[in-house]
Formats: sequence, structure tokens, C-alpha cells
Amino acid sequence: MPDRPVPDALFQDRHKTGMRTRREVLGDAHVDRAEAQTSDLDQPFQDLITVSAWGTVWASDAISRRERSMLTLALLAATGNWEEIPMHIRATARTGASRRDVVEAFQHVAIYCGVPRANHALKLAKQTFAEMEEEEESR
Repeated sequence: MPDRPVPDALFQDRHKTGMRTRREVLGDAHVDRAEAQTSDLDQPFQDLITVSAWGTVWASDAISRRERSMLTLALLAATGNWEEIPMHIRATARTGASRRDVVEAFQHVAIYCGVPRANHALKLAKQTFAEMEEEEESR
């Protein structure tokens, strides 16, 4: 990560917590790839995500990571943010959310936000789980 000024101790603490949480949830390989692709242009945005999403929201112990994972998947499906769903499906291996949990979250989306969104999210989940199985078998 490039050297840059850090505004204050709270930012430093949240950033450190965020990187640890992000790695625990998404895995080192994903975070390392994302960090390697970061440029001066998007570094402030990456810091915002690390501090806010990972250092504050995901780091909170108010709800479990399993629950947070299910909420995240449901929200991504409900808002049609398809490109993020596979990453968060992969994260379920580390958050404790089961395949059944994922299906339940998407069923909730179907009822409250529409069947087409839930159906597409489930299609992405099936593809991602299949890829994960293939990767596991090839190890």
C-alpha cells in the first residue's frame, strides 16, 4: 500500500480494523488483488470503503457475520448490484452463512422486492457455488 498521510488516530484504528475484517470475510487473495489494482485515483474511495464498510459496519458485533452476510446478499439482490453478489457468496465460506441461508435470503427478496431479482441472484449463487466446488476439488 502506498505511503500517505493518515488524518487521525480514529481513522488509523478503523482502517486497521477494516483491513483485518475485510481479510477475514473476503480472504487474503481477494483483498491482495483489490489492493494491487488500487491507484492514486481510487485510493481515497478504497479508504472510505475500508474504514466505513469494513472498519465500522462489518466490524460491529451487534449482529453476527452470518447475519450480516445474509443481509448483504439480500440487499445486493434487492438493488440489482449483481457484480457484488459472487464476491459475497464466496464470503459465506468465512461468515458461517450456509447455502440454505443464502436461499432463504433470496426468497425474502422475492417476496419483498420481486421474483426476477431473486431469481437472478439465485442463478449467480448457483454459478458461484459450483465454481467454489470446482476450485476445492482441484486443490
